Amino acid sequence: MVAKADTDVAGKLDTLKLLVAVVLLCLGIGQFYYFEGESLLYRVLGLLGFVAVALFVVYTTLLGHRIWGFARDARMEVRKVIWPTRQETMQTTLMVVVMVILVGIMLWLMDMFLRWAVLVLTGQGG
Repeated sequence: MVAKADTDVAGKLDTLKLLVAVVLLCLGIGQFYYFEGESLLYRVLGLLGFVAVALFVVYTTLLGHRIWGFARDARMEVRKVIWPTRQETMQTTLMVVVMVILVGIMLWLMDMFLRWAVLVLTGQGG
C-alpha cells in the first residue's frame, strides 16, 4: 500500500515537472519575441538557455529517463548496423532507376492499349 502511495506522489511530481518544463519553454519563446530590439545572438542564447533548463527538468522525470535510455539504446543499435559500401549503394541505386524506367514503359504501353481498347469498344476509333 505504501509503494502505491509513493508511485502516486512520484507520478504527480513528474506531471508537475513536465508542466514546469512546458512553462519554461513558453517563457523562452516569450523572451525571444519580447526582446525583439536586442541582438539576435542574445535572444537565441536566451532561448537556448530556457530550452536547456527545460530539458534538464524533463530528464529528472521517469519519462525523461525512459526517453534518454531509448536514445542510448538506439545509438547502440545504429553502431551495430553494417552500412553498404559506395559500390553497393551505386549498384542498388542503378537497379532502382532501371526498374522505375521499365515499369514506367510497361505502364505507358498498358495505358496505350487500354485507351485503344476503350476507343474500339465505344466506337470512337480503331
